[in-house]
Amino acid sequence: MTYCIGMLLDAGLVFLSDSRTNAGVDQINTFRKMHLFERPGERIVVLMTAGNLAISQSLVSILKERLGSETGERNLHNVGNMFEAARCVGDAVREVHRRDADALQEFSIDFHASFIIGGQIKGERPRLFSVYAPGNFIEATPDTTYFQIGESKYGKPIIDRVIQRGTTLDEAAKCALISMDSTIRSNLSVGLPLDLVCVRTDELRVHSHKNIDADNAYFRMIRSRWGESLRQAFTELPDPDWLP
Repeated sequence: MTYCIGMLLDAGLVFLSDSRTNAGVDQINTFRKMHLFERPGERIVVLMTAGNLAISQSLVSILKERLGSETGERNLHNVGNMFEAARCVGDAVREVHRRDADALQEFSIDFHASFIIGGQIKGERPRLFSVYAPGNFIEATPDTTYFQIGESKYGKPIIDRVIQRGTTLDEAAKCALISMDSTIRSNLSVGLPLDLVCVRTDELRVHSHKNIDADNAYFRMIRSRWGESLRQAFTELPDPDWLP
């Protein structure tokens, strides 16, 4: 399983992903789920993946192979806007589906994958999309400040309470890490290390890229102090006065 978050803000974009793909008593596998397609000063595109690892790896391989195409084929380095970038991802998903879906079905395996793609291409504002297994997608709007894929339910409440379009990148990154910590605490299939990327509006490059493992002092502080703060807030709330 996995958990990925993408946030669209006036200040830019924040992306966070874990790296655990399989968990059990005696087996934990780690694979990166965040992929960067960057041409500094001209575009920055960030892709995060969830679902069947073989499907997502095939999709990323297709996207990277098309970067070197000499036929003028549409790819993430030459499309004119982020809508076309999302179409590139959707087309690649459908290509993998045409090749693999029937074979997977023979083994009773669903074609399950989802993606978040966001970034900024010169000449337009930052944009964020959620791409589904059929290859269709939706775009974030002023009323939708974030997308989640994977094990999203545990980390959703803090984002709903905190994140607005005017939230700063630093605050959004902090909120994303709290959301991830809540998910890690409640689901064994999500785990460290984490990839955290921030993209500032109009910089057209990665503003910050942090790999966060168990030794990261800031994330250790988040995990400790957030739990303590929740317990304190709970204790300070009055007990119900209508119980016998």
